[in-house]
Amino acid sequence: MIKRITTSAIVALALTTGGAIAAGSSEQHIEDFSFSFEGPFGKFDENQLQRGLKVYTEVCSACHGLKYVAYRNLGDEGGPHLPADQVKAFAAQFETFDPAIDDFRTSTPADKFGASNLESAPDLSLMAKARAGFSGPAGLGLNQLFKGMGGAEYIASILTGYTGKEKEEAGTVFYENTAFPGGWIAMAPPLVGEDVDFDDGHSNDLHHMSEDTAAFLMWAAEPKMMARKEAGLKGVIILILLSALLYMTNKRIWKPVKAAAKQ
Repeated sequence: MIKRITTSAIVALALTTGGAIAAGSSEQHIEDFSFSFEGPFGKFDENQLQRGLKVYTEVCSACHGLKYVAYRNLGDEGGPHLPADQVKAFAAQFETFDPAIDDFRTSTPADKFGASNLESAPDLSLMAKARAGFSGPAGLGLNQLFKGMGGAEYIASILTGYTGKEKEEAGTVFYENTAFPGGWIAMAPPLVGEDVDFDDGHSNDLHHMSEDTAAFLMWAAEPKMMARKEAGLKGVIILILLSALLYMTNKRIWKPVKAAAKQ
C-alpha cells in the first residue's frame, strides 16, 4: 500500500527545523476543521488514517519521530487497521537498534517507529494532545467546551498556514505562519500539495493532505479513542438504567410511608 521515495526527495520536503518563535507578534488563527472523529459518536476514518500514515512516512518521518507508537498498532481496529501482512511489510522497511546484539536489525511489528532524526524536530507521538487549538475569553476555555481541545486543528492549521513570506534573524530563516504563536516559525513548509499520491485516489491538495496528516497524528496520540468512547457510552446507558431503577425503588419504598402519613 505504501511506497517509499528517494532520500533526496524526502529531504527536499522534510521538516527542516523544529518550531521557534521569532521576534514580533501576530494574531494566531486556528481553522476549525471538520474531522470524522469529533463528538461523542465520532469515529476515525480508516482510509484517512492510512493516507495520513503515508504522508508521515514519506515526508514527516525524515525529521520527526513517533517513538511511543508501535508498528503493530497500525493493525488495530479503530485505527488504520492494516492487514497483518501489510503491518509486517511496513515495519520491515525500517531498521531498529537492538541493544541485545548492539547493532541495527530489520524492524518487526513489535518495534516502535523511532525517535526524531533532528534534535530540533519534536516527537509527534503526543503532539495532537500537547497542543490546544482553541481557548476562550480570559483563559476560561469556553471554545474548548464546544469545539474540543483542537490539537488536530492546530496541526492542520500549521501545515496550511504558511503565507510564503520569509525573513532572517540571527542567522535563522523564519517563515510567516498564521497559525503559529507569534506569526513566524523556523520550520520550512513541509507540504506544498501533491507531495504524495494516495492509493485510494483521494485528493492530494495541501488542504486534504494536512487534514489527513492531522487525523493520523490524532490517532497516534489517542489510539484507543474509539474504545474509550464505546466504554463511555455503555457507562452512560448503565447509569441511566440504574438511575431509573433507583427512582422506582425509592417510590415503592416510600409509598406506604407517605400513605400512612396522610391518614
